Amino acid sequence: MESSNKAMTTLTTGDVDKKMSPQGRKAMFGAQGGLFVDMFDVYLPIIVMAPAAIYFQATGISDSASRILTAVVFVATMLGRPLGALIFGNLSDRTGRRRTTLISLIGFGFTTLLIASLPGNEQIGVWAIILLITLRFVDGVFLGGQYTASAPLALETSPHHKRGLIGSFIMTGFPLAYCATGLITFGLLQIIPAGSLHSPYVQWGWRLPFVLGGLMALVFAWWYARNVKESAVWEKTVRTGPSPIVQLFRGSNLRGFLQVFLLMSGNYMSFNMVGAVLPGVLKQYAGLKDTEVTMVMIIAYALLALTYLGAGLFSQRAGRRPFFMIQGVMTATVAPVLYWLVASKTVTGLPAVGLVTVALILVVVTTWGVVTTYIIERFHTGVRSSGYGLGYSLAVVIPSFYAFYQAGLTSFMPFEYTPLVLLVLGGILLFVGAAIGPETKDVDLASGAEVKAVDGDALAGSLVGVPYAHDKNDSEKKGK
Repeated sequence: MESSNKAMTTLTTGDVDKKMSPQGRKAMFGAQGGLFVDMFDVYLPIIVMAPAAIYFQATGISDSASRILTAVVFVATMLGRPLGALIFGNLSDRTGRRRTTLISLIGFGFTTLLIASLPGNEQIGVWAIILLITLRFVDGVFLGGQYTASAPLALETSPHHKRGLIGSFIMTGFPLAYCATGLITFGLLQIIPAGSLHSPYVQWGWRLPFVLGGLMALVFAWWYARNVKESAVWEKTVRTGPSPIVQLFRGSNLRGFLQVFLLMSGNYMSFNMVGAVLPGVLKQYAGLKDTEVTMVMIIAYALLALTYLGAGLFSQRAGRRPFFMIQGVMTATVAPVLYWLVASKTVTGLPAVGLVTVALILVVVTTWGVVTTYIIERFHTGVRSSGYGLGYSLAVVIPSFYAFYQAGLTSFMPFEYTPLVLLVLGGILLFVGAAIGPETKDVDLASGAEVKAVDGDALAGSLVGVPYAHDKNDSEKKGK
């Protein structure tokens, strides 16, 4: 029988025809707004603090040491996110999505305000950079809790046939936050002088966006508490047995997690090359000014918000798995060529460099428009927040040390070409991770008991992280 060779899942709740409810829309905007505030905070040290890096660093350090310290400040946040996903994912699966979202929003709101008040190296010496890195790590822990809880709540409230689009809409919070951070920094630098250690921007101007980010998180927490209700899917789920974390690292859930980890490792490796390394390459090797780099990146990320929506719609029609496989091929082949055109100075001048840079970012980063939907669909309700949070963020650890990988690669190739190697590696991991995983667009998020498998044994043996229930008649036949 053909069904014995291929596992298939079918919807049983009739939610294909369900329309978006008012509560569902609030949950969707809550997740998107939460991610906006989250990513606004993430990019503060990369964009806002870049012109004021000397405030925290000792005078006279080398360019390479300065690059590594800047990377460490960013990495501290990324390393805190997996711990936050572990803590808050378990909390979300056990006590609720809504409560967890509020705790994380308030937590990183206050932490960001603390960062805005930090003294510099001139006042307290090396403790300035130590405190900055420590607080960024704590910030990352709380940030790891926001998307871990709010995104599953939103998709659990969404109709099946709109999940791809809704998930991509939630993810637009990321590029829009980048644009907002860049525009605010660009505007501040026009009116607050920067440059020397005692320039106004270096001494206090950089603090203003941090204060804004902290206050936004606290105000948004107030709005979320008043408008977003708990997920009905979570409320109806019976929570018994081991903790969600223990369940996540067992059986088919573990196989699903490892597959997601591989896919996301490729995503992060390639993204770091354009999100963190590319701006420096544009300045040092392509000859763009700081303001020119900022504007090119803002244009690229504004367009990303549109390509995310397109990616969500495409994945809803063609499937999540084919989408990621195509993206893996594009990242490993097209992206390195585009990067080389910029780093080798084959293209010169702002219009040409800007066009290639925008194309490069769109090729690499559009992948993220489907990430949230896919990972949430990979895990059943009892471990969904834990699986999504850890699957999304734990994979960041290895790619986060990109600066050290680049330093190692410089022993046999110029620094400006090291991103080419890491882009190819990222694309390969993305492709393989997608290829060994299942298609998820028709998975029912309501509950494991409502997901029927034509062949339960085949499904259990696959990499699908969704529980199944045999059809009652089929079970009776097998029992005879």
